[in-house]
Amino acid sequence: MRVRAFRIGFVGAIGVLLALFLGGIVGQLSTVILYIALALFLALGLDPIVSWLQRRGMPRWVAILIVFAAVIGLFIGLIATIVPIVVTQITEVVTNWEQIVQDFQNSDLVAWIGSITGSSTWLADSISAIGDWLADPSNIGALTGGILAVGAGIAGGFTGATIVLILTLYFLASLDAMKRYSARFVPASSRNGFVDVSQEITGSVGRYVIGQISLASVNGVLSLVFLTIIGAPAPILLAFIAFLGSLVPLIGTLTGAVIISLICLAASPATGLAAAIYYLVYMQLEAYVLSPRIMSRAVAVPGALVVIAAVAGGTLGGVLGALVAIPVAASLIIIVEKVIFPRQDAA
Repeated sequence: MRVRAFRIGFVGAIGVLLALFLGGIVGQLSTVILYIALALFLALGLDPIVSWLQRRGMPRWVAILIVFAAVIGLFIGLIATIVPIVVTQITEVVTNWEQIVQDFQNSDLVAWIGSITGSSTWLADSISAIGDWLADPSNIGALTGGILAVGAGIAGGFTGATIVLILTLYFLASLDAMKRYSARFVPASSRNGFVDVSQEITGSVGRYVIGQISLASVNGVLSLVFLTIIGAPAPILLAFIAFLGSLVPLIGTLTGAVIISLICLAASPATGLAAAIYYLVYMQLEAYVLSPRIMSRAVAVPGALVVIAAVAGGTLGGVLGALVAIPVAASLIIIVEKVIFPRQDAA
């Protein structure tokens, strides 16, 4: 009994150490796993477009090249549009920082807040103190983690985007082969059912990605038009923020609207109020008109499950988790309806 207890404990300890070792490896490879998951997600989203071009008589490799060229062109176009604006705005802020602080102290927003609180002296003094603190380069370095850290973060972002694009191209080119290879792990008697379910899941994910990008594009274009009309600062940059926000379900549009409204409010109370009213109206339009029409054929997920999946995905995986939570929930529903329920009914 003592020998057996020792052996059991020894083997159990080795198992625990092995599990900790594997967990450490997964933790070290978390960034790589994130790149792979995002690339696979994008490949599934682009596959319906490639399939549509194939049905028009185009070879798959030509369809992949056209779609991927369009994606890279869009990526380069966004960078070429946004980066000069950001650089110009940062240069203007650094050059005219003292004048910006003074203008903000004398702005209608500060006067309006002062009329509500009864005195604007404390607010002007607070703005002056914050401006002096931000004008110190050492404080900016401490706030952002230093210039080298910021530069490394930007370089890492571009490197990650390049890796994701390359992996997306490989996954898109070999998606059919990956499906056939994964089907080989299933017994031949259940292989046809597995193929049907996997096709339905990948199709659902692809339609969801296209639908979400369509919603984000509508928000970005309409935001650009409206923000230009009301004279908002840097409307192209703010419209890009609206586009990125709408890519995240549920909270993305609201978060982008709040950020844009606050920026417009800093420029002018009237502009901020106009932006806030616009986004209140737009969010109703998106929730009750645009989203049902665009997403009706994408994923069939009950409303309560959408909220639960988005919150759980955001908690576990941040923005990317919230982005993929709804198609994952839709995939689980498909598996339940196509696999589990039929087995239960046949039992």
